[in-house]
Amino acid sequence: MAKRKYSAIVFDLGKVLLPFDHGIMINKLNEIKPELGKRFYKFYLDNYYIHRNFEKGLLSEEEFLKIMVDVCEHTINETEFCKIYSEVFTVNNDVVSLLPKLTQSYKLFLLSNTNPIHREYGYKHYDFLNYFDRLIFSYEVKSYKPEPEIYKAVEDNSKLPSEEHIFIDDVLDYVNGAKSLGWDGIQFINYTQLTEAFKERDIQF
Repeated sequence: MAKRKYSAIVFDLGKVLLPFDHGIMINKLNEIKPELGKRFYKFYLDNYYIHRNFEKGLLSEEEFLKIMVDVCEHTINETEFCKIYSEVFTVNNDVVSLLPKLTQSYKLFLLSNTNPIHREYGYKHYDFLNYFDRLIFSYEVKSYKPEPEIYKAVEDNSKLPSEEHIFIDDVLDYVNGAKSLGWDGIQFINYTQLTEAFKERDIQF
């Protein structure tokens, strides 16, 4: 049986390339006012549709910030909120180290459910983003994983057949969303597991 041909490797951002910890945000808000972080995060989770609408571009940055500053009891302004909300990321250097090698043989795409605040204040400055041929963000294409439209936005940019794409994401539902369109997919657990999955597929890195 012939090996599958891979031409486009598509990475998720959060928890694959950039682990994040909401506890950092909660602690910073608690320092501003006792229990504020705890109250904020409960509201955030209980009303997660607000976050999802913001990621999908259905809620403007202005509208989102007004809600968030209200929930923070006006203890901080919008810029301060953006920083606290976004300074939750660290870099998975092992996975990032694969990018310059992969880009020699494959097209690379970033596919992320994200929002403009996290992009501007959280990760825009990371140089590793330059290895990608294109960054596909949910709020820009008005669709989020696992909706078919967001994967098709990648194909619109790659100009490659569906079956030549492989997607790496920590969320199994999002991997399965890609597979439903004919892509291959790997649920990301850790660096070692990812590189083993690449070896099984003869992906050069």
